[in-house]
Amino acid sequence: MNFTWWVNRKDSNGNNLFAGGFLGLDNIGVFDRSHGVPYGSELEQADGTAWMAFYCTTMLAIAIELAEEDTAYEELASKFFDHYVSICLAMNGHGRYEGLWDEDTGFYYDWITEGGKRRPLSVRSLVGLLPMIAVLHLDLDQTKLLTKFSSRMEWFLRYKPHLAEIVQLTSTDGKKRLVSCCPKDRLLKLLSYLFDEDEFLSEYGIRSLSKYHEDSPFTTNIGGANHSIAFNPGESDSPMFGGNSNWRGPIWFPTNHLLIESLRTYHSFYGDELKVEFPTGSGNKITLQEAAEEISHRLLRIFEKDSEGKRPLFANCPVHHPNTGDNERMLFYEYFQSETGEGLGASHQTGWSSLVGKLLLENHRKASDPNR
Repeated sequence: MNFTWWVNRKDSNGNNLFAGGFLGLDNIGVFDRSHGVPYGSELEQADGTAWMAFYCTTMLAIAIELAEEDTAYEELASKFFDHYVSICLAMNGHGRYEGLWDEDTGFYYDWITEGGKRRPLSVRSLVGLLPMIAVLHLDLDQTKLLTKFSSRMEWFLRYKPHLAEIVQLTSTDGKKRLVSCCPKDRLLKLLSYLFDEDEFLSEYGIRSLSKYHEDSPFTTNIGGANHSIAFNPGESDSPMFGGNSNWRGPIWFPTNHLLIESLRTYHSFYGDELKVEFPTGSGNKITLQEAAEEISHRLLRIFEKDSEGKRPLFANCPVHHPNTGDNERMLFYEYFQSETGEGLGASHQTGWSSLVGKLLLENHRKASDPNR
């Protein structure tokens, strides 16, 4: 029901490009998207569309699992597969779809249409990275047992060959099929931004807004009024959402975790043959699995003691000085200063910052068994 509501209510033009307004990323937009688009313009959101594609892959995976016990779920699997393909085609541009990808800069953006003219809001933020998380690899030994779903998927591939970049990538052993909103060439361009220390890669994880915008704020005029956004690594300097949340630079665990999981999924398909520079420009080539582990280590660094016994998340908190017992009592802050690791916002946000526990467990298991 929730999925259908989004399809029916947040895709006003029926072109599979969504404009959901408030999606939890608060002030990440150049204007407050929760209040609608200024001056009657139309907005197509890269993050809103990516969330819907991610919604599809999640529901598709669940439906396939359930269909192993009850074939009635094959129909649902086909439904979410169909929606996913349509959304990915629209996002990347095909036929009547202009898409959300900007070839000049190699990034996904929100696009606004004003006075019949369509243009990107060229802000490099998590908004343009989220299409990466809408990825799934299908086990063909598993799906071939689901005859109705397999037939539907094969029909798509046979009679709609333009879908090849989205769903037709098959592993060399013929056992996996990659379902991804990001064709490989576009994925590599996004990764070059993601792993760039002058863009998104911080010593403590992935920034929510590129550091590029520290010296190059983005400003645009909509309906005669100027709107701007600049990199801010700490507490918000914007009155949006009461000024108590900031997605214009700081590190947030939920989105970092989703990016880590997506890198692992891509690695499970591409394997060790695909290596990328990490950090970008360093000449150091690693696999996507190794990149995921490196980001995980950077997030863990927020909570770990340095050479002086200090923890970055308690950077400006005298109560948690190394000489006090409170230094051992962890707080799970809402988000973190991207350049220092200091905890910011609500200090008991266990709803997502406690994901550090999962990262610690994974790190421990990896140390115990390097082949994991």
